[in-house]
Amino acid sequence: MAPFQPSAGQLVDLSQKSLFLSALAIAFNPLFWNIIARQEYHNKVLTKLFGGRSQTACYALAATIFGLGIVRDGLYERALRHQPSYPLLETTEAQYLAYGLIAVGNILVVSSTWRLGITGTFLGDYFGILMDDIVTGFPFNVTHAPMYYGSTCSFLGTAILYGKPAGFLLTGWVFVVYQIALGYENPFTAGIYAKRDRERAAAKGNDKKSQ
Repeated sequence: MAPFQPSAGQLVDLSQKSLFLSALAIAFNPLFWNIIARQEYHNKVLTKLFGGRSQTACYALAATIFGLGIVRDGLYERALRHQPSYPLLETTEAQYLAYGLIAVGNILVVSSTWRLGITGTFLGDYFGILMDDIVTGFPFNVTHAPMYYGSTCSFLGTAILYGKPAGFLLTGWVFVVYQIALGYENPFTAGIYAKRDRERAAAKGNDKKSQ
C-alpha cells in the first residue's frame, strides 16, 4: 500500500473514510452506554440477562465499555495516520506538550477509577449499586468529570504527538460529545441519589414513629 501523500498546505483530508469512522466511534460509545444503562435502570435488562446478579451485569457492561474504548482509540490512531502532518506540531516543544497532556489525562482517568471503583466508574448507580457518599477528593476537587476531561486531554495530546491537525478536529468532537453526555447523565444520576435520600429519610421517619 502506497504511503499517504497530502497535498501542499493541506491540514485535514476530508476524503479519508477513517476520519469519519473515528468520529462515528467517538459518538457511538457514550450513546451506547447511556442507552444500555437507562434500559438497565428502568427494565433491569442486563440484570435479568445475568440471572438477577446486578453486580456481575455491571462488571460485564464495564468490560464492554472498556473494549469499545480500545476500539475507539485504535480507530482514532488509524485516522491520524491517514492525515497530513503539520511541521509546527513536530517540534520538540510540541512533543513535550503532547506527553504532558497525555500524562494529565491518564492521571485524571486512573485516579477517578481508583476513587470510584469499577462499579462507581461504570454506571453502577443504574444497577442500584450506589456509593455511600459523594467523592470530593482528587481528582473531583479539580473537575466534576475527570474521566471525560482526562480522556479529552489524552485525545488532544495524541493529536499533537502525531503532529496531525485533524486530531484537533476529532478532539473538539470528543469534547462536544462528552458535554452532551454529561447533560444527560448528571441530572439522571442526581435523581437516582435524590430518590435514595428520600427513601432513607422516609425510613428514618417510620422508625421514629414506631418507637
